[in-house]
Amino acid sequence: MRRHGVPNRALSVRTLLHLPRLARPNGTVARQQVIAELNRNAARLQRDQQAIDSLIPKDKYLLPDLRFVRLGNSDADQVFSRLHYLRSARAGSVNFALVDPVNKLPVTLCSVSPLEWMRVGRQLQAQFGVPLGAAWDVSRVYSFDVAPVNAISFLLSKVRQVIRREIPSVQLLTTAVDPNLGFIGSSYRAANWQQWMSIEARPYLYVDGIYASPRQLRTRYGGANLTELRRTHTGTRFEQSRAKLLDSVIYCCRLRGETAPVAVEDQRRLRR
Repeated sequence: MRRHGVPNRALSVRTLLHLPRLARPNGTVARQQVIAELNRNAARLQRDQQAIDSLIPKDKYLLPDLRFVRLGNSDADQVFSRLHYLRSARAGSVNFALVDPVNKLPVTLCSVSPLEWMRVGRQLQAQFGVPLGAAWDVSRVYSFDVAPVNAISFLLSKVRQVIRREIPSVQLLTTAVDPNLGFIGSSYRAANWQQWMSIEARPYLYVDGIYASPRQLRTRYGGANLTELRRTHTGTRFEQSRAKLLDSVIYCCRLRGETAPVAVEDQRRLRR
């Protein structure tokens, strides 16, 4: 995909998000379909990059040279809405970033917001004694190709410090890692987060061949039930993945004290 001038990592994640739409129930996809998806997503990613070119850092810096800042919603929302694989920003989030020392452009950024996933929140309360409302979620993370090694884990450590200091009611940070997209949680483990549970995967949803989260469907169409949407929006193609997906992994980090590991046999698998 070099001819498209897009980063390989971002392209890989986008393509992995869309291949389940084409996969057979056994998970296989024809080679020509993979190539077509790579080209289609590369072209879309190129357009997204061009739309916010002024926000994309071009120069590399060492990790100690980057500055930790609270990033304004305008810049963060543009990056997440264009370059994050979900192509959306989480409303009501607080955004943080490591910015370069010259142009002050975000090199690695994340958004943090109150945990809305009640099934996870109730399990945290029942098993770990974390009150409802005391957990916040790292809902978006994006790192540009020029980011130095360990930039994400360094950013997460800084975020932990500032949330602990400025929002004392928050006891825990959480995030969901989707292994279907090639994510393995290495940056979270490097920042001393621990895997505490997993949650059953649900099918990916697509509108006219483009991924859409249930939240995005509810915002655009007033609901996420595909049967109902097909009935009320006959000119739009609604699809879902058919192949079995791997569970998402929930990583957690206490804001005070050490985050204890949870033995595999004690990690609960939450149902949807």
